[in-house]
Amino acid sequence: MSKTKVLALWRDEEMNEEDARILRTPCAEISAPMNPEALRDIQRLLESFLERDDALGLAAPQIGISKRVIVFRNKNFEIKGRFNLADCDVLVNPRITQARGELVKGLEGCLSCPDLQVEIDRFPEIKVRALDREGRKISRRYTDFLARIVQHEMDHLDGKLIVDYEGAAYVPEKNKVFFDRMFKKA
Repeated sequence: MSKTKVLALWRDEEMNEEDARILRTPCAEISAPMNPEALRDIQRLLESFLERDDALGLAAPQIGISKRVIVFRNKNFEIKGRFNLADCDVLVNPRITQARGELVKGLEGCLSCPDLQVEIDRFPEIKVRALDREGRKISRRYTDFLARIVQHEMDHLDGKLIVDYEGAAYVPEKNKVFFDRMFKKA
């Protein structure tokens, strides 16, 4: 089975203008009750995520679906390779209703910003209201690493990426010239 293409701002040191346009566009909410198209979009996102072994989360716009849906691994992070549905949360129209604690700096990478890691400040505890993949209202509390993953994936729904943060950026030496040119201050 081939992996679903994940949109990226650049690939092989070439900018992807069309991918960037999609990734930068804020997503629309999914109406409740969910229609068959929304259920198909959610299922496609979930299947795209489950076929990967290189991601902790995935947002719908990363596979070209401009809807407010994220999926992420919620446990068993130490297990490498493929994982299953029981290890995932799906949040539809997620909204952070509470953020607690002092911001914590952490290094983040992103499938849509290949070969780049950025230090980003995130809340260590959040409470989220959303719909689950069947359209039922849910409220979840996430802490520490999971809170970071959820905040990262939710950024995608608003067209925000790790390159939009002010933290220190880390790139492989082989890509240094490309990134220096891309992030050069005007």
